[in-house]
Amino acid sequence: MSFLSVIIVYSLAQIALGLWISRRVRGSGDFFVAGRRLGPGLIFATFLAANIGGGSTIGATGLGYRDGLAAWWWVGSAGIGSIALALWVGPRIRAIAAEHDLRTVGDFLEWRYDQRVRAIVAALLWLGTVAILAGQLIGIAWILETVIGIPKIAGCAIGAVVVTAYFTAGGLVSSAVVNTVQLTVKVLGFAIALPIVLARLGGLAGLHAQLSDAATWNPWQHGGSGWMYVAMLAPNFIVSPGLLQKIYGARDDRAVRLGVGLNAAGLLVYALMPTLLGMAAYVLHPGLGNRELALPTLFMRDVPFWVGALGLAAVFSAEVSAADAVLFMLATSLSQDLYKRMLRPAATDRQVLRVVRLASVAGGTLAVGVAFVSKTVVDALSVFYTMIAVGLFVPIVAGLYMRRPTAIEALAAIAGGVIVVAVIQFGNGGQSIGVFTPAMCGLVAAAVAFAVALLVPHGTGTR
Repeated sequence: MSFLSVIIVYSLAQIALGLWISRRVRGSGDFFVAGRRLGPGLIFATFLAANIGGGSTIGATGLGYRDGLAAWWWVGSAGIGSIALALWVGPRIRAIAAEHDLRTVGDFLEWRYDQRVRAIVAALLWLGTVAILAGQLIGIAWILETVIGIPKIAGCAIGAVVVTAYFTAGGLVSSAVVNTVQLTVKVLGFAIALPIVLARLGGLAGLHAQLSDAATWNPWQHGGSGWMYVAMLAPNFIVSPGLLQKIYGARDDRAVRLGVGLNAAGLLVYALMPTLLGMAAYVLHPGLGNRELALPTLFMRDVPFWVGALGLAAVFSAEVSAADAVLFMLATSLSQDLYKRMLRPAATDRQVLRVVRLASVAGGTLAVGVAFVSKTVVDALSVFYTMIAVGLFVPIVAGLYMRRPTAIEALAAIAGGVIVVAVIQFGNGGQSIGVFTPAMCGLVAAAVAFAVALLVPHGTGTR
């Protein structure tokens, strides 16, 4: 059996499982929030599967190849954000969502503020979501390019078909079950491959001996990687709409704390795996033209066939599982925030389901186009992560824990953060200002704008 055969069989199995599980979907409540029945086990699996995606495999290994140990922060920052989500934000927003039958983050923002906030955040979300979905498709394309040499655009299209097929069938219900299988494959693939690759170099001691530059082993910062990822990434794993909507499906607060907490622990441990694999790839295959081919190259050339096949299936799982989480976020927002809330409030449950499925297909198609023009997985993901951090973090957290703020403060925070990031991105080429990254500047600007608006007298608003 060839590597290609393994990926084809695995892809068909995921689609078949998603279609089989979709028989449980009886309405939009099942599709959007899985009937609010997910326990800690499924919450853990669907969270960790979604969080270990293209950026956490292909992208993180590429950063380890380029920057060394400091690349840990790319995935480690997600674990840090997940701790805050598990202990504070997640349980509180789940309880509110269950009490008021909220199905999207847009529902929460309108309930807490007003329709203007919902509309603006939805527009930002649609743009950013397409970018991160494109990033996952790029990861799939790199795998297929390495295995069979097909063009990038064809690889992106194949990935989009697989993800859209099983997600469109059953929404969160299908995703949660398929994610459990995907997570199992990921854990096995990386856990087996890492020691085999390190053994080729004489273990960690051998890797250290062949990468003697002290900067490569600096855990805090080297190259473009380091602690500064916390500002860009951690807030996204606290307020990402795709993750919050998975929390809406939890059956109780305990499921959130335990499931998301275990996901955080898993991310903090896992973060070292792609980093070390990237560093090993730098020794074994120096001078790769595309650093994001480091991981599939290792699985093709440096481990036994069965380990490589499992590893490639693990990476493919990572891209697909993260992509379905993003597609879930995009499709549910378009159907609930745009169609149901603004265009056709009287739409039936069946009509909403039809629109969410059409939106899934449209979103996947658009993401293929964005993936084609994006150079790397990290490039595509950075756009989304920064926009979500500066646009959503302050309004959502303030909305959960403060009673006084109104829509004026929320809109000021969104505008302040996004404008500052845009100015830095286009005026300074996206480069940091001293130690302050665009994400840091945007978060500070959002908080300042929120505080100023809070202090300025204005008419009363909602809640």
